[in-house]
Amino acid sequence: MQKLAKKFVEVMRDCSHVAKNGSNDFHKYKYATASDVLEKVNASLTKHGIASIVTPTLLSVQEVTTAKGNTERLATVEVTITLIDSESGESFAIKGLGSGQDAGDKSLAKAQTMALKYAYLASLAIATGDDPEADSKTDEVMQLKPAPQKNNVTNSFTCHECHCVISQKVADYSKTKFGRFLCLDCQRAKKSVA
Repeated sequence: MQKLAKKFVEVMRDCSHVAKNGSNDFHKYKYATASDVLEKVNASLTKHGIASIVTPTLLSVQEVTTAKGNTERLATVEVTITLIDSESGESFAIKGLGSGQDAGDKSLAKAQTMALKYAYLASLAIATGDDPEADSKTDEVMQLKPAPQKNNVTNSFTCHECHCVISQKVADYSKTKFGRFLCLDCQRAKKSVA
């Protein structure tokens, strides 16, 4: 796998930074869009002759109640991205997890897009700018409590770093282990740095 690893290092070099061009006006933060990440990664993969095959796996779909009392669907998807060197045939896989919430039929698409984005951000060590732990509102966000349950519907929690919706089980574990709410992808990123 030496040839593919060498090419992957070049992809990492090409994709070392993605600017935060997206803006969440409601929560007042900027973020690297999935479109920007995927465009940069795809350009580098094709430049270096690396094909990618994405295989999504639906892990869960559940109904959640928003703060306004509306019912939405929350989907969690794991993607396996197989990278194949077009010259040597060598391959390896990377994985990512993502959750997406929507009142219509887009929760699965949002979850898959998030999983792809964060699989590449983590695997290629792509920087997006500032350090989320330096956020002045960190303590405030950590203290947020979920909305009370209504009609036995699962509460929704938000990852402190990437702002995706996570389940109560993931929220409880991450709060105990990391001191704040983190999705599985952000937990893995923290573990790989430690």
